[in-house]
Amino acid sequence: MTEIKVLDKGFVSLEAEKADDVGVVNCARVSFNTHVDFLNHGDEKLIGYLMKNRHGTPFEHNLFRFRVKAPIFVFREWHRHRIGVSINEWSARYSELKPDFYIPDYVRTQTGKPGHYTYEAIDKDNADSFRDALNDHCAQSFDFYKEALAEGVAKEQARFFLPVNIYSEMYWSCNARSLMAFLSLRNAPTAQWEIQQYAKVLEQIFLETMPITAKYFIDNGRIAP
Repeated sequence: MTEIKVLDKGFVSLEAEKADDVGVVNCARVSFNTHVDFLNHGDEKLIGYLMKNRHGTPFEHNLFRFRVKAPIFVFREWHRHRIGVSINEWSARYSELKPDFYIPDYVRTQTGKPGHYTYEAIDKDNADSFRDALNDHCAQSFDFYKEALAEGVAKEQARFFLPVNIYSEMYWSCNARSLMAFLSLRNAPTAQWEIQQYAKVLEQIFLETMPITAKYFIDNGRIAP
């Protein structure tokens, strides 16, 4: 699948999948030793019933394998989702990272108490100043990183210079149930804006791959079964 751009330099790509709505129905109906090759209206309603009543296991018998490029601070939130997923990430212990840094267009300020913050765009002058300073800091940090490598410092320590807005890459594999658990939290208004942008792309891929399941998930308020 084509890489779908996210943020300034990131992307999501669905590299493999074995997932469809028919599989959800068959995994549910195996209790009665029945099997279908095509969905009828009753089968579609069954998916809605399973979703609404949170009968989750029929949504687990499938696979999505994504390749993702994102800033490290996004991955640190992403990796908190551990159930029903597999992760392999580019390791800066074994190879040099590239000077790819996330520089946000949307620079925001926060107000309110912890857990109840609201965010809005900061004024243009302060946003420009922040981006300029961040660009300078990233360039200097990468210079220190390269100098340390040139001096023989191990990669696993030279990387200490690098900030968390540097991009990394990973493979992320999951089933539909674990994907919905991710989307329920990360495609929500309270999620950090940057990870929301990845969640929106994943949800669109989900809609294209398992349209009936995804529609019932969204219509049910994005509550994972």
